[in-house]
Amino acid sequence: MSGLKGLVVDDSFFMQRVMEQLLRALGVGDVRTAEDGLDAYERYCSYQPDFVITDWDMENHDGPSFVKRVRTDPQSPNPFVPVIMLTGYAEHSRVLQARDFGITEFMVKPISADGVYKRLVSLIENPRPFVNSGNGYFGPCRRRLTLSTFEGENRRMAKPEEVSTGGLRI
Repeated sequence: MSGLKGLVVDDSFFMQRVMEQLLRALGVGDVRTAEDGLDAYERYCSYQPDFVITDWDMENHDGPSFVKRVRTDPQSPNPFVPVIMLTGYAEHSRVLQARDFGITEFMVKPISADGVYKRLVSLIENPRPFVNSGNGYFGPCRRRLTLSTFEGENRRMAKPEEVSTGGLRI
């Protein structure tokens, strides 16, 4: 992971430092931080990280707004960048909202080193294809479950309209 560049976005200076030190301990070669979505987007454009870890709630320009901008702004240098949403909210509705605005992975605080490591490995080893649904969604493919008990038409056998793998550069 020494060749990876990460961006941590959180309005808590303490969480920025914890995540930065954790990522460095996991071997990530270059880690930068930002305190809100506006600052993060500027740093994202100039730094062009391989992955982003962002908090949901921030006072100036929150995580969802930042992710939507990364995914849809024509000036975004890499709308396919993997994004891990970090939040204190574990409600199912929040997970669905995060999925629907284009995050790649979801983590609930408090986090563990093992949990962060597993998410990073997943981003590297199992990159998700990106889709453009044509109805406003652009982001990682949301198809994650294959239910053996489902008895309807299996539309998941057909691949979604793939745009890119969205994988990390190593």
